[in-house]
Amino acid sequence: MKTFIVKGMSCAACSARIEKAVSSLDNVTLCSVNLLTNSMTVEGTASDEAIITTVRAIGYDAKIKEEDSIESADNKEISTLKIRLILSILFTLPLMYISMGHMLFHLKLPDFIIKTPNLMFILQLMLSAIVIVINRSFYIKGIKGVINKSPNMDTLVAIGSAASFFSGNFESAATILTLITVGKTLEAISKGKTTNAIKSLLNLSPKTATVILNGEEKTIPVSDVKIDDIFIVHPGESIPVDGIVIDGVSAVNESFLTGESIPVDKALNDNVYTATLNQSGYLKCRATKVGEDTTLSQIIKLVSNASATKAPVARIADKVSGVFVPIVILIATLTFITWFIFEKDVMYALARGISVLVISCPCALGLATPVAIMVGNGVGAKNGILFKTASSLETAGKVQIVALDKTGTITEGNPIVTDIIPSSDSNADELLKIAASLEIKSEHPLSKAIMSRHNEANLGLYDTKDFKILPGNGLSCKIDGVNVYGGSIKYIETICNIPDTAKNQIVFLSSQGKTPLLFVYDDKYIGIIAVSDAIKEDSATAIKELKALGIKVVMITGDNKRTANAVASLINVDKVFSEVLPDGKDEIVRKLSEKGKIAMVGDGINDAPALTRADIGIAIGAGSDIAIDAADIILTKNSLSDVVSAIKLSKKTLKTIYENLFFAFIYNIIGIPIAAGILIKPFGITLSPVFGALAMSLSSFCVVSNALKLNLINIKNPVKSRYYTDSISLDIKSDNVEEKIMKTIKIEGMMCAHCEAHVKKALEAIENINEAKVSHEDGTAIISYSGDISDDTLKSVVEGEGYKVVGIE
Repeated sequence: MKTFIVKGMSCAACSARIEKAVSSLDNVTLCSVNLLTNSMTVEGTASDEAIITTVRAIGYDAKIKEEDSIESADNKEISTLKIRLILSILFTLPLMYISMGHMLFHLKLPDFIIKTPNLMFILQLMLSAIVIVINRSFYIKGIKGVINKSPNMDTLVAIGSAASFFSGNFESAATILTLITVGKTLEAISKGKTTNAIKSLLNLSPKTATVILNGEEKTIPVSDVKIDDIFIVHPGESIPVDGIVIDGVSAVNESFLTGESIPVDKALNDNVYTATLNQSGYLKCRATKVGEDTTLSQIIKLVSNASATKAPVARIADKVSGVFVPIVILIATLTFITWFIFEKDVMYALARGISVLVISCPCALGLATPVAIMVGNGVGAKNGILFKTASSLETAGKVQIVALDKTGTITEGNPIVTDIIPSSDSNADELLKIAASLEIKSEHPLSKAIMSRHNEANLGLYDTKDFKILPGNGLSCKIDGVNVYGGSIKYIETICNIPDTAKNQIVFLSSQGKTPLLFVYDDKYIGIIAVSDAIKEDSATAIKELKALGIKVVMITGDNKRTANAVASLINVDKVFSEVLPDGKDEIVRKLSEKGKIAMVGDGINDAPALTRADIGIAIGAGSDIAIDAADIILTKNSLSDVVSAIKLSKKTLKTIYENLFFAFIYNIIGIPIAAGILIKPFGITLSPVFGALAMSLSSFCVVSNALKLNLINIKNPVKSRYYTDSISLDIKSDNVEEKIMKTIKIEGMMCAHCEAHVKKALEAIENINEAKVSHEDGTAIISYSGDISDDTLKSVVEGEGYKVVGIE
């Protein structure tokens, strides 16, 4: 995707014209023009020269976007408009004083002007002409638009102002231009505020770095730092490039990256990121990413690209904008003709036509969506939520189902060994040594947990050969020519017999939320190593808030069903899919997507296909590069709560877009007929060209200001809990998926553990219920089941034990 800066646009009609022209080029697959940022993104293999030539051929200019172009363009535009506005006011005020002041307000004029009518006429003509020259860009762009068969807002302003000037209404000609310049200046200032997020990110990047060259510290430009260079960061300095700590300990403020103000401790082998602030200690680091590859540069690119793309909701406004100006000119012409026929007064009819021209505002239509997208993206970036496209920002708020990976998403992703249970023919140290020799070549989090425990025990390793990974099942290798296997019970059962005592141990461990890994040596079962991954602190709360938003939540995991159900009962998801192979995630997401809009949240390589398959893919920031590349939304923090924040932000942004579109459409729908004189006969209400220009000048400003309100929202505020019902069914048929449904029964009357036992026994006696987790303290019974079980059945069973059911989720 290429990004260009486009010069000369004044309204949505301009952007629509450019999009149409560039899209018609061979080898251009997509073109999106953003009126807010004056940028154009183009996908395809067309050359830069061909694209720029096409833009210039229709009266505009374009160049390749540079990194700091947003800030410099904003500053230049605002500065130019301020000068124009000041000069316009300086000449418009005396014009108004001469032409209207003495008549309306009885202000005194010099006698020589009053006694010389021709002089008064000449002064008005000159002052008006000066204002026109100051604001000549309206005429230049407007005439170019007509010549290139793409009339725009400037065309409307130029026609209205010129008609007033040549009809002798000099004060109207000048005032129209001055008032619209007021609006354009306010609009530019407000637009500049919408890009503050990108500007602040650009300003974060350090300009120099202290590197070690030939054993000496030397300060060089950041652009000269290369991968593997050694750089040092003193307390109070910003980290110049991404790197890894090779010496030193410190606390680093990563608030720009994660939104969290609490510093993060850094020590040997920890990653550090560009523009984060070293607060306390001395750090020596090795550069791992420089230039455009740094995390900061990638974030800036993501935010900029997302703001430059268009949301689907903008299509209506785009279609209207393409024909808006010609229709307004036609309406203004018909208005003039109609009033001239009825009133026989050229000046009166001309005033009505001019009013139509200067009140209509295609800019409001063109800005309605991009300003909200820009501000929404900025709010997201400040909170560690990065939307790759405008479409992803819009779609996230429409999600009906959220599918969650377990490891690293719901859980911490850093499992630890909790139990080592050797068989009667083995011992704990031998089991751990064999297991570690097998697991050492695997990158799976469970393997890392075993290796961590092995390293603590310092047992040594066996030499292995023929190492193989069997995705979703386990591992195999050979030690001294003997076959060794490790993995799930489902996999190990295909290799050897598992004793009943071991099966009972597996059931017990799984019921505690632990993952039991079984090992085989020389085709004989040698024991179990159980691993547990702690649930993230905010997972249960985040899932509760998602459900409060009316969203169904499912968990997809490769864990056995008992372990999966144990975890699910703690976080209260709507449904569990357990023992899912990597390709099974993609299949589940595909089938769930037929039920409603679905978001997939994950962090691993095996999540990438499902992330791509979902309507919205959300990658937890601690995840793999592949998962991040496949996702539509990236959460820089490793927190499930940010999924809730992303959806809430999307809903707020979408609401703002609808408000802006409503205002833009209703303004023109109401304003143009009033300007045309529809209220003159029945109510005697006349709208002057000057008032029309004032309304037009403020319309776009109002749209931008409304979008800026998004900066005031707190997306971290908790969602109020509520029960919800909807028609979305989570029942799907899948050959390779073990699916379990979860329900929570709210119960009154349970007082102790004996009450829990009664309710648990009664519920688990129901056919298809796999497990019931009952708590008298919470007043809940969380059940996992398969098949169909009616709420009436659950209610009658619980109340049959003497308790009251107050709700079922």
